[in-house]
Amino acid sequence: MTTPLLSFYGDDFTGSTDVMEALTTAGVDTVLFLEPPTVDDLARFPGVQAVGVAGIARTMTPAQMEVELPPILVSLRATGAPLFHYKICSTFDSSPTIGSIGRGLDIARRTFDAGLVPMVVGAPALRRYQVFGNLFATVDGVTHRLDRHPTMTRHPITPMHEADLIAHLGHQTDASVALVDRLALAAGADAVDARMVDAAAQGADAVLFDVLDAGDLVQIGRAIDGLVQTADRPVVAVGSSGVEYALAAFWTARRGGPAPEFRRRHGSRVQTLAVSGSRAPASDAQVADALGRGFLGVPVDPVTLTAGDEGVDVLVAAARRALDTGQDVLLHTPPRDERPVDSHRLGLALGAATRRIVAEHGVRRVVVAGGDTSGLVARALGIRALQMITEVAPGAPLCRATADDPAVDGLEIALKGGQVGRPDYFTTVASLDGAASPTPTPNQ
Repeated sequence: MTTPLLSFYGDDFTGSTDVMEALTTAGVDTVLFLEPPTVDDLARFPGVQAVGVAGIARTMTPAQMEVELPPILVSLRATGAPLFHYKICSTFDSSPTIGSIGRGLDIARRTFDAGLVPMVVGAPALRRYQVFGNLFATVDGVTHRLDRHPTMTRHPITPMHEADLIAHLGHQTDASVALVDRLALAAGADAVDARMVDAAAQGADAVLFDVLDAGDLVQIGRAIDGLVQTADRPVVAVGSSGVEYALAAFWTARRGGPAPEFRRRHGSRVQTLAVSGSRAPASDAQVADALGRGFLGVPVDPVTLTAGDEGVDVLVAAARRALDTGQDVLLHTPPRDERPVDSHRLGLALGAATRRIVAEHGVRRVVVAGGDTSGLVARALGIRALQMITEVAPGAPLCRATADDPAVDGLEIALKGGQVGRPDYFTTVASLDGAASPTPTPNQ
């Protein structure tokens, strides 16, 4: 295997596919593993330019992260990539006790013996913006400061009550974080470089970049690329897929042309199985759209499904009957169901059911809604790695699975977070005809 341009770890599953999409559309051949890759795993993807591992650190305590992360990051350092990206959510989901970004920063710095760490959270493509250190996100056409965001302030695990990211991070780590603000970015490369030199001289461990528009991304990509070119050890970056968008913007500007396009291989449309374990309003809208446009619905009672194996048996039988009609099929939990359900157990049960349905019915395309559900279903299927086929919605592409099980190997699968995608997401995935193959070219 050739030395990749970069490696990355995603602190949740759908966020990891977001990185893969940003890189692949920028012309960087990328493979995403569900477990730390072995030498044999890497040998299956000769010439790959970026290697990632989809993780679950966002749901972990700092103590759990100290056990889980070091061996994964050591395996990624062994790839020899000059840049490592610790990928987080663009809404900075974290707290001192769960999914601590500060602890992730500490572990990554220690594992890679890192110098100054660039941090990029804003991602205009995802409608996330950072100005003077404060994070904003757009929902329903309205942009909110994150501590006033109608969803993130009510997050069930990590509600956001502080939009100033350096202040928020200060509760999670003792690392010193400096800011390259919007004014420095607007002033140009010399001003950005001077700010970074000054931050390093003042003993900063990391530098956080404001992001408002595409011009900022070019400047940030240039700064990160410059660190990589001059460092005597791997550079660690922390942030959303804004890291990749920034690098891609710089690579494109330097190359003087657009990113390489996909070469599609058209085929026949395939029957689609959709699985929704999400309770997010966006997923409810997608379920309603799919049921109204040809999907055959199979309702899932979360309480019954998580009560034991019999619930899985019943769901599998109902799904097989529905698939036998030849229609696209949607397994879905009730909208606005307020009953308490263990989301992890629900995801495990949906994963077990999906694995049996794919094996017994020969389904070749699956779409899953829900961040936790996506990761658990993918692991239940025994997927070892994913490569992007084509875009569907930002951060939720259609992928091709690599697995030891012939029933799963080559499966087309789309995995999306609960809030991701337009109402027609399921029907869009189902309408895609045949597989596509990206034809990336090196950017360096």
